Amino acid sequence: MGEKHPAATADGVTVKFVQHLSTNDMDVRVTGSETVEPFLSARDLLATEYELSLPVVVRIRENPDERTMVGHYDDRHELIVSQRAASSAMARELALHEFAHMARYEQKHPSHLQSTEEALFLALAGRSVERRKLSHCYQIANHMKDIYADDITLEIGPTAKLVDFMESSLANALAESPQPVPGGWTRLTGAADPEITAVNAAFALALLERHGAIEDGHRLYDLADVAATDAPGISLAQFKNHFRSLGEDPNESEYRKSLVDVTQAYALSNEQAAD
Repeated sequence: MGEKHPAATADGVTVKFVQHLSTNDMDVRVTGSETVEPFLSARDLLATEYELSLPVVVRIRENPDERTMVGHYDDRHELIVSQRAASSAMARELALHEFAHMARYEQKHPSHLQSTEEALFLALAGRSVERRKLSHCYQIANHMKDIYADDITLEIGPTAKLVDFMESSLANALAESPQPVPGGWTRLTGAADPEITAVNAAFALALLERHGAIEDGHRLYDLADVAATDAPGISLAQFKNHFRSLGEDPNESEYRKSLVDVTQAYALSNEQAAD
C-alpha cells in the first residue's frame, strides 16, 4: 500500500500523514488523513479498464462542509474532499466518480473541455433569464459532464448504492428537506425548486436507464412522476431523452450543440410554453 511520510509545519510539529498508493499505472497520494481504503479500492476498480497517466493527490479536509472539488494541472490531478465524505458509506463510489472525471479529462473528451460559460453565452445571448434559472443551467451542464464520467463509473463499478443515493436524494428534494450529503454528487436539488428538481429526476433516470441499472417499476419512477407534476412547464420525457441519448464519443461541435440545446430547453422553457 505504500509508506507513510510524516509532513511537518514550519515549527517542526507533525500534523498529517501522506500515504502513497501506487500500482503500475496509477499513482494516488492521500494527505490529511489515514483514511485511504476507499481511494485504494476505487483506484483498483478504475485500473481494471482505464489508466491515469498523471498522479492523483487527494487532500482530505477536517471541515465537514468542505465541497468536493477536482482540479487538473500539468503534473497532477487534485481531489479535495471532507473527512466526512472520505469516511462515509459512499466514499469509494465518490472516489471512483471523481477518478472517472480525471480519466475523461485525460482523454480530452469534449464534455470535460467545453467551456460552460461559452455554451451558456451561445444559448442565451440577447435573452433575459432569471438568475435562479441561470444558476440551474450550470447544474445541468455538470449533469452533462457527469453522464460521461458515470458512463465509466457504472461500467466498472457496482450500481446499487448509486441507485439508492438517487432515490433518497429525489425523495428528500420532494419533501423539501434535503439532508447533508458527503461528496461530489450534489443532492438532486439544494432548495427543492420544482423545475430543476424535475430536470434532475430526468437526469437520474436517464443515467440509470443508459446502463440498465434500474428496473421497471422502481420507486424512482414514481418520484420522478411527482416531480414532473410539480413542474408542468418542464417535460420530464424531453430531458430524460436528451441525457440518455447523448452520443458516446461526440466531437467538440456535437457536444457544444447538445449543451446549448439543453440549456435553451430549460432556461427558455417559459417562452417556449407561451409559443
